[in-house]
Amino acid sequence: MKIVSAQAWWVQIPIETDKQHVSDFGRLRSFDAAILRLETDDGLVGWGEGKNAAGSAGQYGTLVHLLNHEFGPKIIGRDPADVTYIWEDLYNGVRADKARMSGHAMPELARRGLTVAAISAIDIALWDILGKADSKPVWQLLGGRKADRLRAYASGGWADKDNIGAQLQSYVDQGGFDGVKMRVGAMDGTPHRSAERVIAARKALGPDIDIMVDAHGTFTVADAKRFAYLARDCDLAWFEEPVIGDDKPGMAEVRAASHIPISAGESESTRFDFRDLIVGRCVDILQPDPACCGGITEAMRIGTLASAFNLRLAPHLWAGAPCFFAGLHVCAASPSSSTVEFSLGANPMIHDLSKTPVKAEDGKIAIPDAHGIGLDMNEAVIEKFAIQG
Repeated sequence: MKIVSAQAWWVQIPIETDKQHVSDFGRLRSFDAAILRLETDDGLVGWGEGKNAAGSAGQYGTLVHLLNHEFGPKIIGRDPADVTYIWEDLYNGVRADKARMSGHAMPELARRGLTVAAISAIDIALWDILGKADSKPVWQLLGGRKADRLRAYASGGWADKDNIGAQLQSYVDQGGFDGVKMRVGAMDGTPHRSAERVIAARKALGPDIDIMVDAHGTFTVADAKRFAYLARDCDLAWFEEPVIGDDKPGMAEVRAASHIPISAGESESTRFDFRDLIVGRCVDILQPDPACCGGITEAMRIGTLASAFNLRLAPHLWAGAPCFFAGLHVCAASPSSSTVEFSLGANPMIHDLSKTPVKAEDGKIAIPDAHGIGLDMNEAVIEKFAIQG
């Protein structure tokens, strides 16, 4: 079996005006991603996704060009079963042969960012092909699943102090969730305004619903500590990306100053970045995003790191359908996984691309049994909303 074609598109699906939300990213008017289609010589198709931004916050022309004109051509003629070695060859670039024989990485200079996003898309699509070729779901290829349904939490929470309780309660009512996540940080302007919203949320939800907060890395170390102190009685399940990912010592300082568990990772690429988070004692929960951390292959490696250090894995799955479905298989197969992120904001990139409804029931989401990543891709939606190919 050989790969014979690789085609990527910048897909931009508009969000209805009354379903748009505003956060520190601005107003989310569309959901964008780089969607990749790989095909083999026996007609199997694998779907992948790479991303360099959240929602509509980024431009995808460069990533799509990279997939179509640089990385895609490099894997034509390769056996998709060589998934690990394709990953390593793309990461190490011109030094791939030497790295392969030496037993350690020798990557090119541009070894992060769009490079790993492109590798992520290819890796997810390769695993999709492997599962279809073997007539198995990817979780089975990864060693099995720990459950057929996993706990999920509702991810959203942008409303103001007077409405955040009702917004989060509506999430609980929709899917029976026992955990919800809300946004804090720069969108509020000051730590005390963020804390006021969190205090209001806890008062509305009572003590039995987990509340996670996500600052998107927008606090300074001092303001993150101020917020954690002001919200100290809210029993928060985690404080996500309290400061910019570039300030790992600052993140460790926030963690040491508060009893709230710290989570991070959506801004990180590869196991090497997550190693630094762990060794620096920055986090309690690792949150790799399969569409930009290095795909399923690298997310599983990161999950192994989490297990080795007795930490938890909770992948970032605010994404399109290929990334979301890939994340489900990682969560199912990784012993360190703890919960699945389920977007309660308007996300047509998940729901419109999947012909099968994506939903949570009783606070849990089913792990696909279908072959590959289990995504029945709606190619008509790609054709309609592709703005660059």
